[in-house]
Order: sequence, then structure tokens, then C-alpha cells
Amino acid sequence: MLYAINYAAERAGLTPGMALANARAILPSLTVLPARPNDDARTLARLASWCGRYSPWTIACDARGEIPDAEPHISLEGAGGGGLWIDATGCAHLFGGEAAMLEDITSHIAQSGYAVRAAMADTPGCAWAVARFTTPVTPWTIVPPGGAKEALIPLPVSALRLSAATVIGLHGLGIRTVSDLLALPPAPLAARFGEGVRARLDAALGRTAEPISPALPEARHLVRFTFAEPVGRMEDIAAALDRLLNDLCRGLEHAGRGARHLVLMLYQPDGTMTRLAIGTARANRSPSHLARLFAEHLDTIDFGFGIEDAMLAATVTDPLGEIQAGFDRASQDGNTESEALDALIDRLANRLGPANVLRPILRESHLPERAAGMISVAAGKKNNVASGKPVWAPTNPRPARLLRPPEPVEAIADSAGDGSLRQFRWRRVLHRVARIEGPERIAPEWWGADPGRLHETHGGTRDYYRVEDTDGRRFWLYRDIAEAGSNGWHLHGLFG
Repeated sequence: MLYAINYAAERAGLTPGMALANARAILPSLTVLPARPNDDARTLARLASWCGRYSPWTIACDARGEIPDAEPHISLEGAGGGGLWIDATGCAHLFGGEAAMLEDITSHIAQSGYAVRAAMADTPGCAWAVARFTTPVTPWTIVPPGGAKEALIPLPVSALRLSAATVIGLHGLGIRTVSDLLALPPAPLAARFGEGVRARLDAALGRTAEPISPALPEARHLVRFTFAEPVGRMEDIAAALDRLLNDLCRGLEHAGRGARHLVLMLYQPDGTMTRLAIGTARANRSPSHLARLFAEHLDTIDFGFGIEDAMLAATVTDPLGEIQAGFDRASQDGNTESEALDALIDRLANRLGPANVLRPILRESHLPERAAGMISVAAGKKNNVASGKPVWAPTNPRPARLLRPPEPVEAIADSAGDGSLRQFRWRRVLHRVARIEGPERIAPEWWGADPGRLHETHGGTRDYYRVEDTDGRRFWLYRDIAEAGSNGWHLHGLFG
């Protein structure tokens, strides 16, 4: 089956969805290649990202006007291939008006090797229909405000993004154009074809709202810079970035916010885009500090045919009020101890990755395996984990070093006396016990989500002992009360 065709095949009478045998009967010299719909969808998504230079509200769609899934559907008759929706509300004036904006879009995409047609209208449905089902003199068309009905009347019913079965059913009743559909009363139409036909028609005419979702999350704090001509030097990008950061940070200061995650998007004339992202340990709006974080990644830019547009967005922000500065020169320069540590953390996290910059943390658990661990510094800041103050303090001493996992020891008890530990063998070395303190009983938490899993992972109830041998070395041993004899003893830690 034909998935897509070029202009030469279309002029020969071939259509998408036609059986290959029928197509070869019409055009014996037909050349075919395997369809790769998933690759087409990825290419379309990249093109949608590139169109973010015109508006942050950009989304890729297939020939039906829907978001493509794993297997995009065969194009409707006359609908063409995949496409893009761009919500240009409030953006056209940045390019000199609607006509100049459409001319810029179509010329750039055409230079990348694509056949392109575009339309601008009050509603997504009308723009989609006019772009695909009209043959204008220029590659783009502008439907004037309030002119959706006049533009849709001569178009076929397939222009309403109806399913193939619905289009065939309407053709069977002699309804072939939108004008024929408007002449029908709503009730019989809904009884025969359901509410979908009327819903599509009302959306295209603007009677009901049809919002579209952007391909990228909405960023309220976004600035852009357009170069007079494509640039290919690192110094030009760095200068533009400084200007963008200053503009963005002024907006953040006015809103009382600080950036936690920023994205720099660099657009090239050939339809490709370079994306650089940084994150901060806490909310920040210092242009110089953010510029140093981006400087770590500027050498990865592939300039290609040059950069013609740059856009900077703060995708994640947190509240950040005014900071009281001290009277000393260090605090006036913004180099306080806390800020210097945050700056160091940001540089390490952006160079090594946030998951690789860790710090120790105490947890509210008596189990030694769970009482302490490592946590990402960024996650600790985000969750307001206090640093420097333990969340709890154990009443009994704890060893400086823990063995993971605990190592079994061969213990020998005093059978003639009270049965206490007299000596044990660890790593083939015999240790004679001089002093012993304990027991300290530790069991898994009863409030755990899965107590059985806790016992399976950390064992059952344990009796811990602080043991000192005749050489003065101190050990932390425990005996699992569920096990009998010398096999129940383990060495879990070493005191300094």
C-alpha cells in the first residue's frame, strides 16, 4: 500500500492508501521505497522543535491533524503528509506581521528540502483545512478574521479531519463539500454519524474552542535574540547569551522568582536546533553565575550553517525574594560562604551530572543499613533537607566504619559461665574478648511499607554488642536471635 507519494506520482493519478498492485498498473515505472513512519514522526518532531523560534506553542501532527502515535495512519485523500500547528498569537509582530512571518516559515522549510504549504486562520481546524485542501498562488494563505466560514465552504468534507468511514458515508449521501454539510439540520446528521461531525465543523468555524498543547512545556520567562545574519563564532554566542541572561534575570527579579532550570535553544537556517540545559542547586538569578554554568557547554555547539536565532527559557523557577547584603566586602560581592558553596555545587552538577554530586544524610531509622546514606545535593535542596543537623541522634555509640554486608564470624562462648562471648575468629584471625557491652536490640520498623521485605533485606531482630579485644581494638558485633549457635554472629562495624 502506498504510504506517501511525490508530485510526479500525484500527477500520474496515484494517491496515498492505494494498493501497490493498482499503482503499478497505472504507472509501471513506479519506484517504491519501504515506508518508515517512526522515522518520519521523529523528523517531524525535530522540525516542530525548530519552529519553536516562531512560537513556544508548536506541535507536530499527522495528516489527520492528530498527534502521531507509534504507527501514524495513512494520509487521508488529498490531505498530504505530516504537518505542524503553531499558535502564533502575539508572535507575528516580532517578524514584521503575519505575512512576513508565514513567508519566513515557508522559505526556511523549503530551503531544507521540504515541500511546504501554510495557512493562518482564527481556528486550528480552518488553518489545517486551508493549508491542505487549497492550491494558492503562493505557498501560504492568510484567512482574514471572521472569514473561516467563507474559506471552508468550497472545501471537501475531508478538510474537517473526519475519519475515512465517515467521509465515505457522507459521499454516499451526496454530501461532498462543507457547503453541503452546512445545509443539513444538526439532528439527523448527529443521529446518522454521531456528534463527531458537528463537533469538527463547529471547531473549524470557531463556534467551540479547540486548544492545542505545545510540544514544550509553557515557559512564562522566555527571551529571544535574532542575529542580523547567521553567526558561527563562539564569542558571538557568548555575547548574545549575556544579553539574554540579563533580560531574563530582570524579568525574574520583577516577578520575585529565581531560575532552577534553564534551556538555551539555538536555531540554524537548515532546520536544526541545538539545545543546552543547566540546573541550579537553589533558585538563582545572577547573570554572571548562570553564564559560567553555560560556559561549560558552549564548546559542544555544532554551528553548521550558522546560528540565526537564540532563545533562553527558565522552565523551572522557585520563589526568590530580595536578599539582604551585609556591610563587609565579601557579602557585597555576593561571595558569602553559602553562596560560594551553592556556586561550587552548581558547577560540579552541570559538569558531572546532578546524580553524581552527593552528600551524606542521616535517616530516621535504627537499622544501621538505613540510618545513613547518600543523597543528591540538588534533591536535598529541593526537598529542604537540612544540612549540618542530623534528623535524629542515636543514644548509643555507633562505629565509624560499617561493613556492607555484615561479615559472619566464628564465635566461641563461655559454656561453663554465663554463656557470654569469649573469643571470635574474623578473617582467619582469632580475637580474644577483653570487654563487652550489650546487648542493644534492634529490629526492623513496624511502620515500614512492607515489613516482610524489611526482614528479608536486613534480617530479623538483632542483639548488638560493643566488643574490645585484648589488643585494644573495638568491634561492633551482633547476634541474630533467629539463628542458633555460632552461626548467628556477624561483625557489622569497626570503631575508630
